[in-house]
Amino acid sequence: MFLSTLVFGLMLGGTYALIALGLSLQYGIARIMNLAYGEVLIAAAFLTFVLFSGFGISPLIALLIAAPAGYVFSFAVYQVMMRPLVHRSGGSGRLEVDSILATFGLLFVIQGVMLVVFGGNYHSYSYLTEGVDIFGTTVALNRVLSFVLSVVIGGGLYLALTHSRWGLNLRAVALAPRSAPLVGIDVNRIARSGFALGGALAVAGGVMISMYQTFSASYGVVFTMKALVVVIMGGVGNLLGALVAGLLLGLVETFVLVYVDPGLTLAATYALFLAVLLWRPEGIFARRGK
Repeated sequence: MFLSTLVFGLMLGGTYALIALGLSLQYGIARIMNLAYGEVLIAAAFLTFVLFSGFGISPLIALLIAAPAGYVFSFAVYQVMMRPLVHRSGGSGRLEVDSILATFGLLFVIQGVMLVVFGGNYHSYSYLTEGVDIFGTTVALNRVLSFVLSVVIGGGLYLALTHSRWGLNLRAVALAPRSAPLVGIDVNRIARSGFALGGALAVAGGVMISMYQTFSASYGVVFTMKALVVVIMGGVGNLLGALVAGLLLGLVETFVLVYVDPGLTLAATYALFLAVLLWRPEGIFARRGK
């Protein structure tokens, strides 16, 4: 039982880590707290559902379609909604407050469209439900595929951010946005790219979630909250911390589900969030004094 719970927790945590990585990029680089993040994720899940159920297109192909679409959509949101807020803030802390209010409205716009199109019922589809043995535990292939894709995408992105000039520019803007222009970095362009990339990761997470979970049009706020918990745990802007914290959250939820009560999994997430805020608000994996 313990080993099975551990395996399922890691599988779930891998997806959480990828989802949180996108929100970490949006807030860490663009300084925008996107409350509509989960709605973008759920919209991608519905897109995958339609492509698979209506046209027989594999979720893997849907991922190749949806991720670039998520990048373009987030790019457009930044240009239309966020860029005026950035200019108006003048580099002050006002941007965080304005972005929360703006994306809070966007949340209901996206959610309202999904409710009109798909209704309020839960949706799912059957894809790669065959079991595979992992350390004596039978795990559905769709969960294994989701975990592998999360590791590949998350690990590849982390390597790109830490071993390329492009990644260096992104990290420079995240750490020192006022100093970055002194070395020739276009902060607005990098912030726009970081926000759009975060949207693409949200969409990728939505495709993976749809492969093994039921979802509804009003479920986006749950994933926004979970991503926020992971970002806070890992430390804002700490990409490696977000990856590790995502795995931890998946383990916590799975162990509560199995050993405590299935109805308390969401409560455990919120309790963990409050505990981190009170005990170590800079993040479990952040260095003190930063």
